[in-house]
Amino acid sequence: MARCEPSWPSLRNHNTPALLRDDKFGIYTHWGIYSVPACGPNGSWYGHNMYRPGNPQFEFHEKTYGPASEFGYKDLIPKFDGSNFDADEWAKIFKSSGARFAGPVAEHHDGFSLWNSKVNEWNSTRMGPRRDVTGELEKAFRAQGMRFMVALHHAEQ
Repeated sequence: MARCEPSWPSLRNHNTPALLRDDKFGIYTHWGIYSVPACGPNGSWYGHNMYRPGNPQFEFHEKTYGPASEFGYKDLIPKFDGSNFDADEWAKIFKSSGARFAGPVAEHHDGFSLWNSKVNEWNSTRMGPRRDVTGELEKAFRAQGMRFMVALHHAEQ
């Protein structure tokens, strides 16, 4: 198969994945350490922007937590405790919205894995919620008859 290029003609020459062709509507979530401050714009880039003077997230961080040199991104992890996280509740809400598939961004640019990673100690089973968030969501979505997907946002392209 020919390489896919960033153009409509190129995309037309490649098959649409069955998941998107058949199910059409799905939901994927951004929920991670960056959800603790929940500060936008580009809230999921908080871990990067909080260290950049002149950025709204830098200003928010300094005002809320103090200097990033004293309270850094890693210090938000204990606050990301997942105490209100309920995978079954999410699955029921997503299913009732009409979604046919769903899943999390299981690892964002910050490198924090939302599963029990064997290669990354920075994960949700060792710190933060101390739960396999991705595994819980997979079971809950499948129990609702939905397909499960995972997005990985390792690096900006």
